[in-house]
Amino acid sequence: MTAASMDIAQAIPILLPLAWAAILALAVFLYVLLGGYDLGLGVLFPLAPSHRDRDAMMASVAPFWDGNETWLVLGGGGLLAAFPLAYAVMLPALYIPIILMLMGLILRGVAFEFRFKSSRYRWAWDLAFAGGSTLAALTQGAIIGAFVQGFAVTNNQFSGGAFDWLSPFSVVTSIAVLAGYVLLSAGWLIMKADDALRDWAYKVARYALVAVAFFIVVFSLWTPFLHPEIAARWFSPGNMVMFSPVPLITAAAVYGLWRALEKRQRYAPFLWGTALFMLCYIGLAVSLFPYIIPPDITIWQAAAAPDSQLFMLYGAVPLLPIILGYTAYSYYALWDAPEHDAYH
Repeated sequence: MTAASMDIAQAIPILLPLAWAAILALAVFLYVLLGGYDLGLGVLFPLAPSHRDRDAMMASVAPFWDGNETWLVLGGGGLLAAFPLAYAVMLPALYIPIILMLMGLILRGVAFEFRFKSSRYRWAWDLAFAGGSTLAALTQGAIIGAFVQGFAVTNNQFSGGAFDWLSPFSVVTSIAVLAGYVLLSAGWLIMKADDALRDWAYKVARYALVAVAFFIVVFSLWTPFLHPEIAARWFSPGNMVMFSPVPLITAAAVYGLWRALEKRQRYAPFLWGTALFMLCYIGLAVSLFPYIIPPDITIWQAAAAPDSQLFMLYGAVPLLPIILGYTAYSYYALWDAPEHDAYH
């Protein structure tokens, strides 16, 4: 074996977990972004100005909502396949919020299909759609909060209780994610709705942006106190300079979104909202990397055997561009689909 081949053989166990961490991070971000505006519409559903506006809100997302769940499946399946130890720890720690999230997603999915086929009980399906969306959004926020807070691990097994995920931090995270989803959905409606509903969406977006900016400040101050490693990551002198662009650009994104709403721009609010979510996601990655189970288990410790990860990567490398391609094409092809055709 040559020196070059030996170097490659030694690098594979290091690089493969990084590659799979990047794939899973992309899947989670795309689900939060695409599923976020979708769930946010459900949260806003009972507050819509009129029954006609609720119809328009569902019509705007009808061609896309089920495809958005692809990224949730990829993230969950990829975690099991690529990082089985992390999956084995996280699943028992998060049984309750995961089950509640799936119940919410099932409820809103059934309501989506049956709402326009039942005129007598449409009010019940409206309630199911709003309730399922809100439940899914809140539990997703709780899962994120519990993940950042960390899990009790003993001998590579979850050793905590069934309700360890429920804490003041995860409760506040739930509300923060809900506000973020509402912000995304308001930006979506600004792009897709008619003039009257768009005016309402501008107002909603302003309130949601204030709430999101508040929660960003709260978590920027709170998260470093959860683990000493996070505080050292952000507040050591060298790192403060190196990572300072993240909070500075985040503040600029908040301002840019506010200005876009003030100027009543049509596409900029959603794009600024996307940038804001991405920056928060980057900040979270800076805080936690390389831990996949904070603060104990790194991506290398949780990784599957290199042969297994390499074998799965052979399928993921061609499959991921295909999923991205058909997702982008579906948005392009169905962007101006008539509302009636979107449902039937």
